[in-house]
Amino acid sequence: MELILNPITSLIIGTVFLILLSWILWPRKGLISLWSKRSKNTKQKLQEDALKFIFDCEYKHKSCGLHTISGNMNISTNKAAKVLGQLQSIGLIVMKEDQIRLTDAGRSDALKIIRIHRIWERYLADETAIDNLEWHQGADSQEHLMSLKEVDVLAATMGNPVFDPHGDPIPTTNGELPTYQGQSLSSLKEGDIARITHIEDEPSTIYAQLVALDLHPGMEVYIMDVTDENIQFAANGKECILNILFASNITVEKLSKIEPTQKKYQTLSSLNVGDKAQVIGISPKCRGQERIRLMDLGIVPGTEISAVLKSAFGDPTAYKIMGATIAIRKKQADNIYIKSMLNKNEQTASMRELSGVS
Repeated sequence: MELILNPITSLIIGTVFLILLSWILWPRKGLISLWSKRSKNTKQKLQEDALKFIFDCEYKHKSCGLHTISGNMNISTNKAAKVLGQLQSIGLIVMKEDQIRLTDAGRSDALKIIRIHRIWERYLADETAIDNLEWHQGADSQEHLMSLKEVDVLAATMGNPVFDPHGDPIPTTNGELPTYQGQSLSSLKEGDIARITHIEDEPSTIYAQLVALDLHPGMEVYIMDVTDENIQFAANGKECILNILFASNITVEKLSKIEPTQKKYQTLSSLNVGDKAQVIGISPKCRGQERIRLMDLGIVPGTEISAVLKSAFGDPTAYKIMGATIAIRKKQADNIYIKSMLNKNEQTASMRELSGVS
């Protein structure tokens, strides 16, 4: 039985077919065009991620081969080999046996990507309220989209920072970086004293645990014990134990041998109502708009502060700062370091204790 369509039905079917065909073939916004653009973006992202990793290996004098690139980028060795082949064909890398190195053009491209990534991380850390666990991912997406001109404008608004929030130096507009210095925390020995200069943010699972321990660049550590599996150290009055793998993600610079202090900073949240103190600083983990707000309130080194009233539920607490009474929650007060203001008798007793006089 022959199916006969009336003219209106035929017109509707033909119209739908043309719409679908247009959606698929439309030059700039069609399905094929979007798929091609996405494929190109994915290809570019893999190439740029590979360039970043190869540069990092060269900068830190580490060996770099197919398997290390595959592992770092979390892709198969076949896919990694394809990406490396593409980079070699456009003159950005040179491969010899299992070793890979950047050409001058490849190094220049890598530095551009790294500059964008680290400036964007600095921006997220200082100018937004985004959690530090999200800095890397946010910068990772932007580094493939922003131009150098755009990121230079952004850097200028922040005073052209020289380090990212993890302690890594930011390449200059001319692609210059200081010589790599420092060593892994895992390489230290018992009794060593060092300052953290960098915390690696990849893989994210390890970085999250280091952040949970409140470790950050600028913190001094004292090595208490080292075994084949773990390293035990003191930092800011707390004892920490890390396995060697985790410790290798922390870069430090050794300090001269001095007697370590185990005294932990006193925080504003420990101040009792009626007590006075002097602000000595804000924790580095307090960043962005929250840090700016605290500083705008007058919480800067040397400022006198006193606790005047606790709320019915104990949080927030009212503090007197520069003649004004400000309510600050415990979570924020935990990030403000202070030193108590002692009366004369207490100062004399404290000096005797420090000098060992009974």
